[in-house]
Amino acid sequence: MSLIIQKFGGSSVANAERVYNVADIITKTYSQGNDIVVVVSAQGDTTDDLIAKAKEINKDASKREMDMLLTAGEQISASLLAMAIEKLGFPVVSLLGWQAGFFTSSSYGSARIKRVVPDRMKKELDKKNIVIVTGFQGINRYNDMTTLGRGGSDTSAVAIAAAMNADLCQIYTDVEGVYTADPRKVSNARKLEVISYDEMLELATLGAQVLNNRSVEMAKKYGIQLEVLSSMTRKSGTIVKEATKVEKMLISGIAKDEDVARISIIGVPDRPGLAFKIFSKLSAKNLNIDIILQSVGRNGTKDISFTTNQANLKETIDILNPYVELIGATSVVYDENVAKVSIVGAGMETHPGTAAQMFEALYEANINIQMIATSEIKISVLLDRNDADKAVTAVHNKFFSEAMNA
Repeated sequence: MSLIIQKFGGSSVANAERVYNVADIITKTYSQGNDIVVVVSAQGDTTDDLIAKAKEINKDASKREMDMLLTAGEQISASLLAMAIEKLGFPVVSLLGWQAGFFTSSSYGSARIKRVVPDRMKKELDKKNIVIVTGFQGINRYNDMTTLGRGGSDTSAVAIAAAMNADLCQIYTDVEGVYTADPRKVSNARKLEVISYDEMLELATLGAQVLNNRSVEMAKKYGIQLEVLSSMTRKSGTIVKEATKVEKMLISGIAKDEDVARISIIGVPDRPGLAFKIFSKLSAKNLNIDIILQSVGRNGTKDISFTTNQANLKETIDILNPYVELIGATSVVYDENVAKVSIVGAGMETHPGTAAQMFEALYEANINIQMIATSEIKISVLLDRNDADKAVTAVHNKFFSEAMNA
């Protein structure tokens, strides 16, 4: 008998038909003699609908009240799924995050899991119940409901797997696994049988929407084997585990992120320490910065450009505008019409010329590069958002068409 954690995304439980489909997957796994803990997201577009309702009432609602509202989405999914399993004749209980033992930090809207105390879940499993847990949420030290941010249900599932030493954590979604690119946009995208934690983490961080990056970090930390698969087709998916050489591919995938804004500080005095002072201001407010580019100093000044996500844009500008005046910079400008396209692959470490191939693909597609960032297993470029899909296709064809023809 194995302990299996199964997580189902919003599209998997979007309507009654899909709820019954998920109930069938769960009960079949249970009937094979396994203990099952299920984590669910809110149905379909429920979270977006709740956010829209909140804006109708108060566009500046507090993050605490938003968390109180948004946790309702997962509660609806969990209870409806439990009802479907009951109707199929199986023992089941649904639990809210706090009932399942999720204790979090107090950062409303983006809380971190501090610990999971799985006592209640273990008791329910001992009763032979299927346990359904609301993903994406927990409780803080003030006994307030908190949410973990977008994609937090993945993190909830992996946290349960770690706390309970599960044998497998399955992440069910609307695609059949991890692909070399978004199969809905790139017709010849390939499904990977296996991908390493590090590669998956980079893809998730860079915009691939298959897995939440925090869930991959946690899986790597605790050695939790993940399987990404579809609730619709019930085919085998992609295994995410420690570094592997099974595929021996130069790159594993291409990701696109349109939730990006570029900010430039113009005319920064060319003096030591100013970059530190600028970015420490942003760090103090927990604002994440990604690609950074600093021009060569000339005429006693330099320009500093960087990217952040669009949700942070206004706050970042509000912090910088008064500060740049103090340090003697000229102005702050920004551009929201940008996107980040990245290639990821452990094979890049031992293959020089990968960047040149990527840049060649973009040149052949007549796409201009604005900024570049690299690491051992990734290369990211910033470009005009209108070129993003064309760029993904061009780069994918460059690497994977050549690989197939080699």
